[in-house]
Amino acid sequence: MVRGSGVDCSRFLPPNDERVSAETPLRIVLAARMLWDKGVGEFVEAARLLKSERRPLRFLLAGVPDPGNPAAIAEETLVAWQAEGQVEWLGHVADMPTLLAEADMVVLPSYREGLPTSLIEAAACARPLITTDVPGCREVVTHAVDGLLVPARDAKALASAIARLQDDPALARRLGLAAYEKVLAEFDERIVISRTLAVYDEIVE
Repeated sequence: MVRGSGVDCSRFLPPNDERVSAETPLRIVLAARMLWDKGVGEFVEAARLLKSERRPLRFLLAGVPDPGNPAAIAEETLVAWQAEGQVEWLGHVADMPTLLAEADMVVLPSYREGLPTSLIEAAACARPLITTDVPGCREVVTHAVDGLLVPARDAKALASAIARLQDDPALARRLGLAAYEKVLAEFDERIVISRTLAVYDEIVE
């Protein structure tokens, strides 16, 4: 089985410098279509829980609603969340490599996935990943090896995982580097293209 179409590891790269101040709020990014099924509601609730503890964190939503999808989140809801100070809604982001490289964690609390490109791109940037223990996401993340898995629809578990990585920078770095190595070995688009061509060659023969 060829998994996905791969990621361009010459565009999505680990950052050149590391965080210099422990006082700077960590940037937690969720990059996806703004759908309830992507776990956006749980992301916002996790933000509320952690901000109630006065943790220095910024929660960034990157993506736009899909009006034709019944699970689409109304733009008014996204604007209201931002006005409350729970999250920062960035809308469409053209420069994803920079956004992901500047993130401190990348989160996808989705209810279901095929093969989540945003997680693979974040892993190529050596970012620690938190996602749900559901098909598709499990293809990218092995729990406690190259990221953390939490139950779907569980904002408290998501908040705990974020807090765990904030409180243990060494673990966050280790998971990010392991995710990066996994992408280089399994999801680099050159490897995926080579495997795809090999399948075609086998069929032709």
